[in-house]
Amino acid sequence: MSLPALVLLPGMMCDRRMYTSQLEALKDVAECQVGYIGGADNISEIATQVLAQAPEKFALAGLSMGGIVAMEVVRQAPERVTRLALMNTNPRAEIGDVKAARKPQIQAVQAGQLEQLVREVMVPRYFSSHQPHAQLDELCVDMALTLGKDAFVRQSLALQNRHDQQATLASFNKPCLVLMGEEDELCPLDRHECMVALLSQVIFVKIHNAGHIPTLEQPAATNAALKQWMAQ
Repeated sequence: MSLPALVLLPGMMCDRRMYTSQLEALKDVAECQVGYIGGADNISEIATQVLAQAPEKFALAGLSMGGIVAMEVVRQAPERVTRLALMNTNPRAEIGDVKAARKPQIQAVQAGQLEQLVREVMVPRYFSSHQPHAQLDELCVDMALTLGKDAFVRQSLALQNRHDQQATLASFNKPCLVLMGEEDELCPLDRHECMVALLSQVIFVKIHNAGHIPTLEQPAATNAALKQWMAQ
């Protein structure tokens, strides 16, 4: 009997290495693939690209921007998604001050400052303060540099102009996981409580000593939650 398909969508300027531990831990319960979310400058088109590469029916998990794309995938093709995991993400449209900050960041990256921006602005907000994470910092920088400045610009524009997805979640009635690192500064608790309130079949897991990327910072706890969700 074949295993169910699971599509994992990474966060902004991250690649499949963000899910290294999950790909290993889940290989006995799912056929996993990692989607690419850097190929367009709007969330709708990115989701269409994900659907074009995905199996006919699949479980779907996304972290941060990956979760935002996952919600749009569900909006476009709810019949194809068998279950949904939303990790450290946000169902709402981008708020004004964050939207305004995108333009100077895009300009800086186009001027050759991608590494500086990732090191000084993005990565310092990714992990908790309770343990050393220099290796994880370097991994995140390397993932961003591998994807490059054009992907950064496309992803920034897509996030800047995204739509609210609360109605999408309210209409989705299949098994769901909402997961967050307790110290996430970028997608704090209220965003996750909002998703939990909207979903009809949901497990809510808060990961201790983790920030915005618990797949890297606390992989064992994250893997346990994903396995529980896959078994629902």
